[in-house]
Amino acid sequence: MGLYEKIVSGDEKIALIGLGYVGMPIAVAFAKKVKVIGFDLNAEKIDKYSRGIDPTKEVGDDAIKNTTVEFTSDPLRLKEARFHIVAVPTPINLDKTPDLHPVESASALLGKNLTKGSIVVYESTVYPGVTEDVCVPILEKESGLKCGVDFKVGYSPERINPGDKLHRLENIKKIVSGMDDETLDEIAKVYELVIKAGVHRAGSIKVAEAAKVVENSQRDINIAFINELAMAFDKMGIDTSEVIDAMDTKWNALGFRPGLVGGHCIGVDPYYFIYEAEKLGYHSRLISSGRQINDDMPSFVGDNIIKQLVLANKQVRQAKVVFFGVTFKENCPDVRNSKVMEIVKCLEQYKIRPVLIDPSADPAEVERSYGLKLSDVKEAYDADCIVIAVAHEEYRAMTLKEWDGFFKTCDNSQKVIIDIKSILKKDEVLSGGYRYWRL
Repeated sequence: MGLYEKIVSGDEKIALIGLGYVGMPIAVAFAKKVKVIGFDLNAEKIDKYSRGIDPTKEVGDDAIKNTTVEFTSDPLRLKEARFHIVAVPTPINLDKTPDLHPVESASALLGKNLTKGSIVVYESTVYPGVTEDVCVPILEKESGLKCGVDFKVGYSPERINPGDKLHRLENIKKIVSGMDDETLDEIAKVYELVIKAGVHRAGSIKVAEAAKVVENSQRDINIAFINELAMAFDKMGIDTSEVIDAMDTKWNALGFRPGLVGGHCIGVDPYYFIYEAEKLGYHSRLISSGRQINDDMPSFVGDNIIKQLVLANKQVRQAKVVFFGVTFKENCPDVRNSKVMEIVKCLEQYKIRPVLIDPSADPAEVERSYGLKLSDVKEAYDADCIVIAVAHEEYRAMTLKEWDGFFKTCDNSQKVIIDIKSILKKDEVLSGGYRYWRL
């Protein structure tokens, strides 16, 4: 009987290492079919899950309350499982090089608790070669076991889109790979338990690793193209959204919009590709240029906030600028790599102290990550400028009259609205006489 059959029969368990936006939904999905241990070093997070609270808002509190996942922060419990999925973050350092510390630490911890006959599948985004050249030696060293003899490895890149209620884990095709055909078959069958869309069996672990960084790099480049157009059109006095609306009438238009590219995937993954390519002597031109353009967007938006304040005859140094939304994307509490925070930094040189409002974000996480405090919406009033930075559903539902209520009493021409996500009706805003700018 293979490992897959033992998992299905309940004789073996699956362990998830890392219970964030990726690992937790996977654990909950598998727990509907088989026995699952959900492990995370963060005891505070485990406590919330154990009490039925979903801080990620990915599956909801009810799903957490009713799941059979055995949540734990005790690494010794990993010995109870023989199919391990590692889903820890892989960020970048300040110099834009890959930070492999989380995946290396997870490998060391798992290695200390690895048993013979196990399969270890990595889901963390990495450049090609990390699973076999970096993680496997750590697993072998810490476990005293031999890869290919005592345990096997595979790679299956995560494709979860945080905050997306349409494209979920179950209906996104899963790329799977294994170190040999037997391992690949076992891994594929295990994932097919929960992935309704089916799996794609990659030819090798390196192919699967490359597919992940490439799919996000492709998206990054497409957004960079539109962002570059937005910066050029701003100088030409042309509305980028109107251009895109016209362009999108053609059947093969891609439908990308300008915006801030943050978060833990698109704003990070291309650097993993760039790093490995340059290490091998190839300088990435297109992907590097796209990253530079997207990284420049916060300063571009910040400069335009200052410009619009000046044109509205506001004293910039004393202006009250209120940001609505600080998460990296709409309808999601994740503040990692939020480009909104970089806009705030740009404004600091003008001695502006922005007010930050976001009901979706965790105030403690914002302060821990950025040293900034979220404010209650009561502190948003008497504003000189409002910045609609994230298109949360509640912001999309607000009327222009409701937005107007946040401004101090003055002529509409002195009320500055910065609409980064273009959620307001331009004609209505302009006919109201407001000082309006959108990306």
